[in-house]
Amino acid sequence: MQNHTLSIGGMTCAACAGRIEKTVRKIEGVSTATVNLASEKLFVECAGDQTLTSVKEAVVKIGYEVLDKPKRTSITIPISGMTCAACAQRVEKVIKKLEGIETATVNLATEKATVVYNPLKVRVSAVKEAIEKAGYTALDVSKEGAVDQDKLRKEKEIKTLWTKFIVAASFGLPLLYIAMVPMIKVFTLPFPHALSPMRVPLIYALVELLLVIPIIIAGNKFYTVGFRNLIHRSPNMDSLIAVGTTAAVLYSVYNIFEIAGGNVHAVDALYFETAGVIIALILLGKSLEAVSKGRTSEAIKKLMGLAPKTAIIIENGAEKEIPIDEVLPGDIIVVKPGAKIPVDGVVTEGQTAIDESMLTGESMPVDKKAGDKVYGATINANGAIRFRAEKVGGETALARIIKLVEDAQGSKAPIAHMADIVSGYFVPIVCAIAVGAGIAWFAAASAGLVSVPAGRSTLEFALTIFISVLVIACPCALGLATPTAIMVGTGKGAENGILIKSGGALETAHKINTIVFDKTGTITEGKPEVTDVVTAAGVARDYLLQISASAEKGSEHPLGEAIVRGAQNQGLALFAADNFQAITGRGIEADIKGLKVLAGNRKLMDEKGISLAELETESDCLAGEGKTPMYIALDGKLAGIVAVADVLKKSSRAAIESLHNMGIEVVMITGDNKKTAAAIAGQVGIDRVLSEVLPQDKSAEVKKLQDEGRKVAMVGDGINDAPALVQADIGIAIGSGTDVAMESAGIVLMRSDLMDVPTAITLSKRTIRNIKQNLFWAFGYNVLGIPVAAGVLYLFGGPLLNPIFAAAAMSMSSVSVLTNALRLKRFKAPGAARPLKL
Repeated sequence: MQNHTLSIGGMTCAACAGRIEKTVRKIEGVSTATVNLASEKLFVECAGDQTLTSVKEAVVKIGYEVLDKPKRTSITIPISGMTCAACAQRVEKVIKKLEGIETATVNLATEKATVVYNPLKVRVSAVKEAIEKAGYTALDVSKEGAVDQDKLRKEKEIKTLWTKFIVAASFGLPLLYIAMVPMIKVFTLPFPHALSPMRVPLIYALVELLLVIPIIIAGNKFYTVGFRNLIHRSPNMDSLIAVGTTAAVLYSVYNIFEIAGGNVHAVDALYFETAGVIIALILLGKSLEAVSKGRTSEAIKKLMGLAPKTAIIIENGAEKEIPIDEVLPGDIIVVKPGAKIPVDGVVTEGQTAIDESMLTGESMPVDKKAGDKVYGATINANGAIRFRAEKVGGETALARIIKLVEDAQGSKAPIAHMADIVSGYFVPIVCAIAVGAGIAWFAAASAGLVSVPAGRSTLEFALTIFISVLVIACPCALGLATPTAIMVGTGKGAENGILIKSGGALETAHKINTIVFDKTGTITEGKPEVTDVVTAAGVARDYLLQISASAEKGSEHPLGEAIVRGAQNQGLALFAADNFQAITGRGIEADIKGLKVLAGNRKLMDEKGISLAELETESDCLAGEGKTPMYIALDGKLAGIVAVADVLKKSSRAAIESLHNMGIEVVMITGDNKKTAAAIAGQVGIDRVLSEVLPQDKSAEVKKLQDEGRKVAMVGDGINDAPALVQADIGIAIGSGTDVAMESAGIVLMRSDLMDVPTAITLSKRTIRNIKQNLFWAFGYNVLGIPVAAGVLYLFGGPLLNPIFAAAAMSMSSVSVLTNALRLKRFKAPGAARPLKL
């Protein structure tokens, strides 16, 4: 199974999205299919290219477009200096000689060469060099896919919608004026009496017809899409508009023939202005909606804008500037002071300090030397360096962050499922209500059970209700309520260094009432240091530290590494160790200079039958100070204790206090003994301590908390804590920003600041609250609006809803949902958390 993202064109409402999902899910080989109406993308998991082709064909077959990105790398190179066809032939010939060129076509009229090539075999710079050597000038390259095609498409869509609205409004306003002024008897307003409906009714009617035709042309998409979907028995919002306005126009055209036949009173039954103004208002709503939808993805655009456009590589011993897309793994790249690192790699020459704030949020530059890793889009502060490219294109840390955010924005939260179900049946139900209400009122009025508004016939009365119901219904608001909030929420999270992997993770996080923190590297810095060396009788201090460090040299445990550093810092030479063995969750054993050395916790000593009575008091004292006592035994006898302590993170106490203020219980899980764990917990305000827990038992402890009815989040480093992260209702992995693909966590914190944990929970709560507000408005609007349009108020002596006001309300409902979602952009991280420099 492979994941694919397809851009879809032609969707107008939630019914369209639901139809595409339903169609794609029926295809054999498709595992999941999710459509995001806000971003206009289809996220599909399917087996093989053949299945993907079937998906594309199915989407096109039901009337939508699949806007694929180009599959092959193609460039268009402007060329100057060509004077005739022979020049064009010569340029084609020299380009085709290069290895990796698939096709090359030169157009003399446009003075451009279109080249399709394999980027792994040839660079664009090599193509330009070949053109230069042939005696011509290769200008700046225009590369397909290098520009944001999606952005250009949406900008074009917005421009087209505004143009159509301006056309519709330009004809709609005079149409409304001509239609309404005589009716409301405002003769103080200027009015062409030659067009008075009572004096020349036929001319008056024909003028209205002429004014409405350009408006219908401007809104032609409503008709082409709406009626096509009706034919396919899957009506959408466009279908409602098309049927409603068509009914108004056809009834008005019928009345023109009545006027021509001598029935001058038919002039009062013209509804051209209703159709025209409805289309104009909906085009206005669609224009505002398109603008708002574009703003929901600004976070992704900011992330994409971080990467530099070019890189300087060493080729044949000389520096050469090339587009970043041409950088290959293994290239040696030169970065000068103040320049951005183009891709991820390892420093080979030079020393510098690099500003990694876009990844970590830390304002202090990080020192780099040969062998250190550097990451794309970070900024070289002072020195010049050379580094070897290791990860390029979609493999860089920045690209993976962008992919993670895109995937999250394309996912659906469980809270959206009800809206999806309703959207699937919404339009057919509205059509049924409109027809039923129209027939019921027509029958009631014909039978004299209700009075018809003055100046209207029974048919006009029923038609008004029929059109109002169709026009006021808004499936768009339902379809946009959830995805827009998720897009803005996850984007805002990325700006604050919080990568939320899915809508499900976002929703789960707001329900959390218990958070479990791993101690080492999470609450503490993860850089323990030796603080005390306590020896048994007859054992020298330096000798104990020396032999324990020698034993720990083969260990990868942070405490073992701390003991080794402590010995090296004091200039102690280490002995060779044989038969080294790590005992998980307990310690290590090794043979050194003929001695059997054991180094570890109380459990290890108890299992080996070694008495700790001689140093029990000292051990308890160290543990009470929050230090971890490591017991050292030589040949089965206690030789001493090496105490190690880890420094608490500056943000730990503030973060835990913030969580307490949110009503969340905080639990610490650690392998330390009870006294050490309790001492550390007391320093930061932990509510509950789970001590002496082996790594493999952490997930079981999380399960116990869940069995108590708690919604549990687990915060850890994402490696040792992976099983517990998976077991928890939501896993929160703390990383440096480079390990963002941790499969075990639903949320990844790009920096090691614990204040990002309450920030993530707060953002989740705000986003879900925003979604609930959107859904309440979307459902409430339709639940209240449709009955009003159907004449419920009129039944009890109230007003009858004019279709024009129904159209205005429908247009504003979608815009209001989008505007509400965009309020999340004002979210600010609480406390000490800092936004990244995007």
